[in-house]
Amino acid sequence: MKRLRNIILLLSASLLLGGFLYIKPLLPIISGYSAKNLSSGVFLANRSRESMEARDLKFSFIQYVKNEIDAHSKTVKSSFLGHTSHTCFVNGYGSILLNDFSLSDIQSRPYPSLTALPENPDTIAWPMGDLIADSIPEGINIKTLKEAVEQAFANRIPYKGTFAVMVTYKGQPLIERYAEGFGPDKLFLGWSMAKSITNALCGILHKQGKIDIFQPANIEEWQNDERRDITINNLMHMNSGLAWNENYGNNSDVNKMLHKEGDMAKYAYSKALKSAPDKVFKYSSGSTNIVSYLLRKALNNDTAYYAFPREALFNKIGMRSAVFEVDASGTFVGSSYIYATMRDYTRFGLLYLNQGKWQGEQILPEDWVEYTTTAANGSKGDYGAFFWLNEAGTDYPDVPRDMYCCRGHDGQYIYIIPSKDLVIVRTGFSKKGEFDQNGFVAGIINAIEQEDISNSQDCNNEGQKSELFK
Repeated sequence: MKRLRNIILLLSASLLLGGFLYIKPLLPIISGYSAKNLSSGVFLANRSRESMEARDLKFSFIQYVKNEIDAHSKTVKSSFLGHTSHTCFVNGYGSILLNDFSLSDIQSRPYPSLTALPENPDTIAWPMGDLIADSIPEGINIKTLKEAVEQAFANRIPYKGTFAVMVTYKGQPLIERYAEGFGPDKLFLGWSMAKSITNALCGILHKQGKIDIFQPANIEEWQNDERRDITINNLMHMNSGLAWNENYGNNSDVNKMLHKEGDMAKYAYSKALKSAPDKVFKYSSGSTNIVSYLLRKALNNDTAYYAFPREALFNKIGMRSAVFEVDASGTFVGSSYIYATMRDYTRFGLLYLNQGKWQGEQILPEDWVEYTTTAANGSKGDYGAFFWLNEAGTDYPDVPRDMYCCRGHDGQYIYIIPSKDLVIVRTGFSKKGEFDQNGFVAGIINAIEQEDISNSQDCNNEGQKSELFK
């Protein structure tokens, strides 16, 4: 019996040691995830602590983090098993984890205070403003459309976790629906939809002649080794050849970068080359943050860099709400941290649907959307340049092959379907397998392809229109 007790004690000690060794490197990721997302949710998206902890932070170890919010200083302190993460907030530039840089370093940067345009959106017609025509385009099956959208809010598998849906057909908003606690003025975290915003910023600078995406990247640390040939184009295609692990469930590169590193781009560009550029597709948030850093270098002036998204993109297309967050080093987190309203995400989708042109002005290079939607080498038709494609129909067999989309962690999407003249935006919190995106998009397409005879005689029915916007 004594020997058995000793064996049990030894096994117990081994399990405890193994558990400790497993979880120790995850502690700053766990506390950092909670601190960063809670801070942005409360101080940027204007959500309540209760809503964030009940919807966005109630999973895995994250739900056991102890959070403290200081509303006066706009800081958050999150602790888990002895490790504490801290955030600060910079108005217009979001919540920032205090990693590697001091609070004074972060606050002393030349962040300009910028005016969001248009200043009076309620008096300006859609899409630049929020005056939305009270009419329904012909050929819409209202009943089928409502059913498809209502199904998205069922909040049970396979349609779990939706926060909001907006559907725009032929440039005209058809339906805008929100879960309880959300509305048109709420900002939603786009996660990796930020990569597609970075695509637009690259296009604008490429159009201005300030970068050449096909030339080797201007990174000093790469010039004396085989990484010297990597281009921005390779980084945007996710086939740079740099080593990377994008698994969100462990102590991976993406988790280290987002939650442990103050200079996210430096962490990413310090990675070794594992394969020749332009050959092997490997999805990498690090690649996007390298590009964001390269845009900062190209502008060569931090005040101009911080103003650039607002002045060159957001204000041009009426994205008044959009906020691109920075990391502790002051570089926009081009991979992951964009916040905007549903209407502003829709505006972004419309810009691409219209080939980069906005109300007569060519914002992006004329061939930029074609470049963006051309499959990257190694991607098997699933990825272009910071946008996902449906060329192979891998994830969307029932959706037109010309669909391409911005896709963010946990179920954030902007679907652009040129052949149907559709832009569909969906936000929420849905883990893998909890929401059927293929069925959702296919259901909406079905609604615009099957005209409802009962509504076709009066497509300007105001009652119907107002019922769709809830």
